[in-house]
Amino acid sequence: MADGNGGFVLTLNGGSSSLKFALYAAGQAAPDMRGQFDRLGRAGTTFRVRRAEGRQEELPVEAKDHAGALAYLFDWLDTTMAHARLVAIGHRIVHGGPRYRSHSVVDDALVEELGRIVDYAPEHLPAEIAMLEFCRERHPGVLQVACFDTAFHRDMPAVARLLPLPRRFAGVERYGFHGLSYSFLLQELERSFGQDAARGRLILAHLGNGASLAAVHGGRSVDTSMSFTPAAGIPMGTRTGDIDPGLVRYLAKTEGMDAEAFDRMVNHESGLLGVSGTSSDLRELLAAEGSDHRAAEAVDLFCYRVRQAIGGFAAVLGGVDRLVFTGGIGENAPVIRERVCAGLEFLGIALDQGFNAQGRAIISKPSSAVPVHVMATDEEAIIAEAVTAHLQQENLAL
Repeated sequence: MADGNGGFVLTLNGGSSSLKFALYAAGQAAPDMRGQFDRLGRAGTTFRVRRAEGRQEELPVEAKDHAGALAYLFDWLDTTMAHARLVAIGHRIVHGGPRYRSHSVVDDALVEELGRIVDYAPEHLPAEIAMLEFCRERHPGVLQVACFDTAFHRDMPAVARLLPLPRRFAGVERYGFHGLSYSFLLQELERSFGQDAARGRLILAHLGNGASLAAVHGGRSVDTSMSFTPAAGIPMGTRTGDIDPGLVRYLAKTEGMDAEAFDRMVNHESGLLGVSGTSSDLRELLAAEGSDHRAAEAVDLFCYRVRQAIGGFAAVLGGVDRLVFTGGIGENAPVIRERVCAGLEFLGIALDQGFNAQGRAIISKPSSAVPVHVMATDEEAIIAEAVTAHLQQENLAL
């Protein structure tokens, strides 16, 4: 994924306390290496990298934030790949707001607009803006492309985008997220099962610490569970998902909770962590549910709300042709997949318990009217493709 002249494309995918990267060489669909920084801003930050030939490294590093991790990464690349020519950098950006509804070349206007809408996604945009600015300073002549998670949902019907608020709040609408992941799943469905499969009535469930579902038909997003911010939708690791807006006033009156405290509660203290009182990690909650009723309730709530979303999207789509699980939970937690699908037989979903336990690519029975898939997602691949497209456009322009 490069310019065809021996250069490399670097993809960057920042999370709240992590940073994933991949390096793609010219003409290659698979990366030369992938890596990740974990526990950014905390003690014990680690840097892990895996090369294409399978060799892996893990090193302790000091990086208090994403910019610090980038400084370490670029120094490391300069040392280990001294003769490599970096031709482009692709960034995953969570929110593009009302202006940026497709992947775009980074320029002053884009950075300025992200700064203007920073409160659209205050948990993500500040770090992403800092990474953009750091890369522009470190590699001023290198093409940079912003790849927006919201871009996948830009064609949602107007009724799915609307929020029932006064019209004067310009830009306040349902945007949706996890778009890079959903784009990859569509590509994989088409590659493995053909165009008809990818253009059918699909429900895609990206289940991880951050989780959402999308209803897709004809290759386009029809609806999604997240909304104006990634805090909406189903309960997540520490996020509430959808809650009663009347809680804002109630908690302000009874607890003296201001907007900042409410935001902190919604994004960092709720979800699985809030209900269980112990952990945001479903693995820990599943291990404890036999002896801890609060852990069991947290797991039950998560599965219930995912199942509820699937039922709602089936109604929106007028039926379901395929259900796809992805994300850390979706790919690795067969018991969650089984509980989510329990009771969905009326939609034509019939899970095979053996296939599910083995983590097969298709976990439904051969007789199931609706195939149920488990797919590993690859947001970096979508970023690299978008960057390559912009590089090709630049070459044609020359």
